[in-house]
Amino acid sequence: MIGLFRPRTQRLTLRQSLGRTHMVTSLTAVCMAGVLLTGIALLALRLYADHNLDLVARAISYTSEAAVVFHDEEAAKDALQAIVTHEDVAQASIYLPSGQLLASWRRAMTTPWSGLEQYLARLILPGPVDQPMMRGGVEIARIHLVGHGQYLLRFLLQTLMAMLVCLILSTLGALYVARWMQNSLTVPLKELAQVAHSVRRQRILAMRVPEAHIAELHELGQDFNSLLDELEAWQAHQQRENASLLHRATHDALTGLPNRALFEARLDQAVTTGRLYEECFALLYLDCDRFKQINDTLGHAAGDDVLIALARRVQHQLRPMDLVCRLGGDEFAILLTPVLQKSEVQDVVARIQQVMADPVVLGDGRQLVAAISIGIALYPDQGLTTAELLQQADHAMYQSKRLRRELARQDPLAFDVSAEEK
Repeated sequence: MIGLFRPRTQRLTLRQSLGRTHMVTSLTAVCMAGVLLTGIALLALRLYADHNLDLVARAISYTSEAAVVFHDEEAAKDALQAIVTHEDVAQASIYLPSGQLLASWRRAMTTPWSGLEQYLARLILPGPVDQPMMRGGVEIARIHLVGHGQYLLRFLLQTLMAMLVCLILSTLGALYVARWMQNSLTVPLKELAQVAHSVRRQRILAMRVPEAHIAELHELGQDFNSLLDELEAWQAHQQRENASLLHRATHDALTGLPNRALFEARLDQAVTTGRLYEECFALLYLDCDRFKQINDTLGHAAGDDVLIALARRVQHQLRPMDLVCRLGGDEFAILLTPVLQKSEVQDVVARIQQVMADPVVLGDGRQLVAAISIGIALYPDQGLTTAELLQQADHAMYQSKRLRRELARQDPLAFDVSAEEK
C-alpha cells in the first residue's frame, strides 16, 4: 500500500539540466583557477617578502654600523626607525655579539586589523630574519626582523574581491552561454516534442518539425517528418477506405441511392424532429408494376436499366432536402421533409408519374414504358411512429397497385408488356 502512494519524482527539464551543468562547471572552473592563482601569488609574495626583509636588514646594517661600533643606542634606534617605518616590518632589533639589545622598534597596533595582520604574517610569511652585521670580517652585531602582514592582508582582500568579480562575471557569462546553448538544443527538441504531443493527443498529422541548425537534430526532425508523411498518407487511405465502406454499407450498388439501413435511420430522425418541433413530412412508397414480368420477359439487364432510370428520374423531381432510397428489388421509398402543405406531396407524385410515362431506353436500344405505383403516408396525420408510417405507406402503395390492376383488367392492352415495347 505504501508503494501505491509514493510521490511522483519531479524530473528536471533538459533546459534546467543544461543550465545547472553550465553553472556548476563555470563556478568550479573559476574557483579552481582562483585558488591556484592565489596559491601561486602567495608563494610569490612569500619569496618577495623574504627577499625584502633581507634587503631591509642590509640597509639597517649599512645605516647603523657607526652607531653599533660606538654603542650609541639613540643613533642606532633612529637609524632603525628611519628605515623600517616605511617597510612591511612588524618588529626590528639590533643585538650585540654578547646578546645585549642595542636598539629595537615595534610597529604600533593602531587598527583593528593589526592582530589579523600579525596572524597572517606568522602563518604565511617566512619566519624572522637574522642577519649578521660584519665589519672587517668580524660580526659586530646581529639584526633581527619580523615581517608585518599589512600588505599581505591587503593583497588577500584584493584577491578575494577580484575572485568575487570574476565569479560574478563568470556567472553572467555562463548564464549567457548556457542560454544560447539551451536555445540551440532545447528549441528544436521542444518543437519536436510539441509536434509529437499534437500527434499523440490530438491526432494532428499535418504539423511538421521545423529545420534545426544542429545536424543531428535536423536529421531527427526530418526522419520524424517522413514518418508523419507516411502516417498521413496511411490515414488518408484509411479515411478513403472507411468512406468507401460506409458508402457501400449505406447505399445501393446498382442505383447509387441510399439503402434501407440509411433510410430507416433518416426516417427515425425525421419522426424525432417532427415530434420535437411539430414538423410535418411525407413518406412515399414506390414500386414498378409488373417488374417481375419485365425481368422474366426481357432479362435482368433490362430490369436493371429500368431501376437505374427510375432512380435518376425520381431524384431529379425532388428538393435538395428530400431523400429517395432503394429498399430492395423494385421498391423505393421517398422522404419529403418538411411538408408545409399536402399539395406539395401531390405535386411531387404527379411529376414522378409524368416523367415515368416517358419510355425507358434499354441497353439494347429498345424502349419500355415502366408504370409505377405510389403510396403516401403523412406525419403526423397517419401515424406517430416509424412502424405506423411504414405500414400506412405500404398499404397505400398496394391500394394504388390494386387499382391499376383493376384498370388493367378493363383494358389489358394498356398494360401488356408487348404492347409497351416500341
